[in-house]
Amino acid sequence: MSMEIKQHLKLSQQLVMTPQLQQAIKLLQLSRVELVDMVRDELLENPVLEDSVEVSAEQQKPGNTDDLVAGAVREAETERIGETETPVTQVSGDKIDSTSEVKADSRSDEAVADFDWDTYLENQSNAAPMPSFRSNSEEMPSIEATLTRGTSLFDHIEWQLKLTRGFSKDEEGVALLIIGNLTPDGYLDLSVEELAEEAGVDVPFVEQVLKRVQEFDPPGVAARDLQECLLIQARHVGADDDLVIGIISKHLHNLEKRNYAGIAKDLNQPLEEVYEATKVVLAFDPKPGRAYTDEESNYITPDVHIQKVGDKYFVVANDDGLPKLKISDFYRIALSKGPKAREYIQERLRSAQWLIRSIQQRQRTIVRVTESILRFQREFFEKGSAYLKPLILRDVADDIGMHESTVSRVTTNKYVHTPQGIFELKYFFNSGITRSDGDDLASEAVKLKIKQIVANEDPKHPHSDQKIVELLLEQNIEIARRTVAKYREQLRIQPSSKRKQVF
Repeated sequence: MSMEIKQHLKLSQQLVMTPQLQQAIKLLQLSRVELVDMVRDELLENPVLEDSVEVSAEQQKPGNTDDLVAGAVREAETERIGETETPVTQVSGDKIDSTSEVKADSRSDEAVADFDWDTYLENQSNAAPMPSFRSNSEEMPSIEATLTRGTSLFDHIEWQLKLTRGFSKDEEGVALLIIGNLTPDGYLDLSVEELAEEAGVDVPFVEQVLKRVQEFDPPGVAARDLQECLLIQARHVGADDDLVIGIISKHLHNLEKRNYAGIAKDLNQPLEEVYEATKVVLAFDPKPGRAYTDEESNYITPDVHIQKVGDKYFVVANDDGLPKLKISDFYRIALSKGPKAREYIQERLRSAQWLIRSIQQRQRTIVRVTESILRFQREFFEKGSAYLKPLILRDVADDIGMHESTVSRVTTNKYVHTPQGIFELKYFFNSGITRSDGDDLASEAVKLKIKQIVANEDPKHPHSDQKIVELLLEQNIEIARRTVAKYREQLRIQPSSKRKQVF
């Protein structure tokens, strides 16, 4: 058998993840905060990109009507590289009417490479500047005068340490070491032995300093465990009688289970007095340092708005807070400075163009998914969570002609502002619970009913999980007891034994 080399032509098709497609998929699954951070990083790396909103106010004169009108006209213009208008969709009944035409650029990569950048940048340089507003704030305080930060637990206790007399230099050093090793809840994170070894002193010396630090505000700070924290607070309020000390020292587990009879039997005290002592213990703060936490509140900014005007709904993408990218016309002159400079600038221009397109495609996809959710869950937007219907990702994917994984990326960490409040897009996807009358009910609607049942129960005789199953069955909702227990834990509702109130 002879061996020979031959050439064959074979035609085949295969899917290739281009860098541009990878970038679009990456942008699609980013949250709003992550998108803003990514765009800011891109603004630093790509010199061709600039934020059209960031215009120096000193370059504009306030009250110039011509500049404002010209700026407004320019802001309304559509960028030639694919910038689109904010999509606004009107939904009436089951019919959707598009009220704004989306201008998508469907040119191929070859056409992009042959794009006339000189003409585009020249037109951009001749456009009117963006408007800016500078209010008359001479009588207002500067922004530096309005900035402040909350007092941390370390600062609060260190301030008390500096005002307290009687601390020697060595004691003050150990006290600062103790304060520096407090958890955000106010507990001591190291043992006394570890503190003594680190400070180079003996253990009794650290114990003496620790007792003095535990006298500072807030009461219970620098405790080593919950028991010591509650004992410090009991001494602070003068409630350190034998019954309260006995409950804290021996019966915290019975207090958690509300086993007051067991506490009364072991301490040989009347049940009524145990009730009164328990009220005192329950008034203590188990986390004394949380009032001085320096964690900032994170507020949710919705990615899309659903607004109702009359009997019609409007889906509007929220572009507030997002950088408005455009191509800088500063590099128009650099295009003529040799082939190397021109090649580099065109590469940066293509990268900037794809980024702008990807962001616009992300906004349009979020709007399309929201429109589909609005069609499926219209009763929810009219009447509330009790009318939420079962919905899966495949339903929306088939409705808008996209892949299920794309819908999953769009709905992850994206929020929508509705007439019923702000919800994550994932909230509208629920499994179905079968009802005896034949209609399916969304799991979120069942959770809402469980929450209402627990809210309306008698605190002294709370409903067990089995009782909740029976009450739901009266509403034609067939559900297992273990499912009720799972939903109750997701709602952070304690079991009936811990919800029971004796006094």
